[in-house]
Amino acid sequence: MTVIARRSVLAGAGAAAVATLAAVALLRKPAGPQVFALRPDTTPERVHLQAISALRPTDPPRPLPPIGYLDAGGAPHTLAEFAGRGIVLNLWATWCPPCVAEMPALAALAAAGGADFVVLPLSSDHGGAATVSDFYRAHGIAGLPVVLDPEARATEALGARGLPTTLLIDRAGRERARLEGAADWAAPAARDAILRLLG
Repeated sequence: MTVIARRSVLAGAGAAAVATLAAVALLRKPAGPQVFALRPDTTPERVHLQAISALRPTDPPRPLPPIGYLDAGGAPHTLAEFAGRGIVLNLWATWCPPCVAEMPALAALAAAGGADFVVLPLSSDHGGAATVSDFYRAHGIAGLPVVLDPEARATEALGARGLPTTLLIDRAGRERARLEGAADWAAPAARDAILRLLG
């Protein structure tokens, strides 16, 4: 009986310790989507950018749910405003190391896209436009709009498992491909691959 009681006490103490550690981890982690990274201590400098071949075609192409977002001034918009244009929709946040690592490549892609498609980096940061603008300035990011989804509604509606996630959306508003994690969007093959998938 003493052995059983002692085991029960130890089991209870162990469960309490695990619950405490889990609670502390949740308090430290920003609310919202998870981050695609190999290790919890990953820094942007240590992130490996995937090749564009990591894009996974969506077959058959999938119609999107209504997706809304806010611009830098807080005005609401929807992806439907881009009907007839291709979209590279990147779900990201400034606190996400892989997102930070790929942002210069996304800026380069936006510059190379021209009239063929638009790059929309949809931030789930809670700090709003100032947080994203400060990030762009600090990292020398130019040519990307400040677009916001502070409650990560788009991330949830699109079934994204983590950040960053990038979707290729064709001119008819359908998802044509998806890539989870950071990618080298500035690679010479990226623009051609995107144009092929967007049709």
